[in-house]
Amino acid sequence: MPKSGERATLAKPAPNVLKLPYRFDILLKYVSKFELKMGTNFVIYLALGALLCLSKVQAEIVNLNVERSLDLTSQLVRATTKISTEDTAGKPISEYVFFVDEPSLAYISVKDNADKNVQIRKNELAKGEESYTLTFPKAAAKQTFVVETVSSKNILPHPLEIRQNDKQFVKYIGHLHFYSKYKTNSQKTSAKLSSSNILSHTQVKPFSVASTKITFGPYENVEAFSLEPLVIHYENSSPFVTVNSLERTLEISHWGNIAVKESIQMTHTGAKLKGSFSRYDFQKEARSGQSALKSYKTYLPASASGVYYRDTNGNISTSNMNSGRDFIELELRPRFPLFGGWKTQYTLGYNVPSYEYMFSDGNKYQLKMHLIDHIYDNMAIDEATIKIILPEGSSDIKLSTPYTISRLPNELVHTYLDTTGRPVISFSKSNLVESHISDFTLYYSFSKISLLQEPLLVSGFIYIIFVFTIVFLRLDFSITSHSHKE
Repeated sequence: MPKSGERATLAKPAPNVLKLPYRFDILLKYVSKFELKMGTNFVIYLALGALLCLSKVQAEIVNLNVERSLDLTSQLVRATTKISTEDTAGKPISEYVFFVDEPSLAYISVKDNADKNVQIRKNELAKGEESYTLTFPKAAAKQTFVVETVSSKNILPHPLEIRQNDKQFVKYIGHLHFYSKYKTNSQKTSAKLSSSNILSHTQVKPFSVASTKITFGPYENVEAFSLEPLVIHYENSSPFVTVNSLERTLEISHWGNIAVKESIQMTHTGAKLKGSFSRYDFQKEARSGQSALKSYKTYLPASASGVYYRDTNGNISTSNMNSGRDFIELELRPRFPLFGGWKTQYTLGYNVPSYEYMFSDGNKYQLKMHLIDHIYDNMAIDEATIKIILPEGSSDIKLSTPYTISRLPNELVHTYLDTTGRPVISFSKSNLVESHISDFTLYYSFSKISLLQEPLLVSGFIYIIFVFTIVFLRLDFSITSHSHKE
């Protein structure tokens, strides 16, 4: 009880405070500083990681320099593109995606800076765009390579019809900038024409014109998939001749001969002839029918013999043949000059010795010949069908071609002295140019005993005739008796 005179007060409860050890507050201060320091380092590490990831994402292939050369002197577009590229992050480049800006590509080849072939793989069409994946022999941060392409049907006559004495003008439509999925730092394009008579062309500065050559660029910092049209309208009096169909037949004989026959149908696809044709004007004026096909040269193997050249009317005598050391030059002259829109067809055949193209090891044989041969300079073939007729009894047939082809079903053909028929290997290929002249290899087995089949058949046939004659002469078909026989 409080004493008298003292004010009573309520006792305050003691706060629930944890008593810390001696100088622990100092230790807690150091721990807080350590946690702060560690947090700051963590943030720094996180930022560096983010920047590193961002740099990896932003790393890409860039075309440092692109130089294009377009040959537009004939009906074909021959493009040579030299590309220097690098990876911005310094990573080795093992593959490169090359987009084709020509709508009718016939041939493509790629070589690196060491003149080694680069592997080419065609990709599936994406949004109607044709592309190829190039795989380099050796990966490097910087790559320099050359792409050569040949395309057909990209140079079109303009106007579409001309008179007999008119000049032929054509129009080429392409891309001014190198069409690529990668950014291009610098690029330049040069076009070689067949004539200095240029009606119009794309005028995007800088550009220069020197006689039959137009140079566009250099253009800097061109974005990926840049679409800038390139149009050149100029005179081109070259005959635009297209082989619509080629049927090439090779008949193999193990008696030392290979018979080659080519059935060709061609059309002049240049500016069509407007009006009637005058033979008098054609022979009188030198400038008449400048773009018409009057004659052309084809080349045969040096060992070719028995050459014939005929059409549906018979043998064509308007041809000259000159024998050279490595080939035979055959000048073919159609019965009439070929103007725009006109067609012709003919058959060319010859024989070559089999020992130059066939190799054997026991019963194993190997045939190595050109898939197609030269028909005329700057030729373009829409469709070619090749048929190889092997000897009767051939088996284990395997075909190796330098490029992709379409195999046709095998069949049998019967000729003289055949019993079961001769196997025929057939395949086709479309959109061919002179660059496709290369060898195919055909492997098959053939027993040498089968070579006796035809001589035995002939000998047996003659023997049967003699036996039948002997028996026939000894038979007596008379109905009266003879005194000397009795």
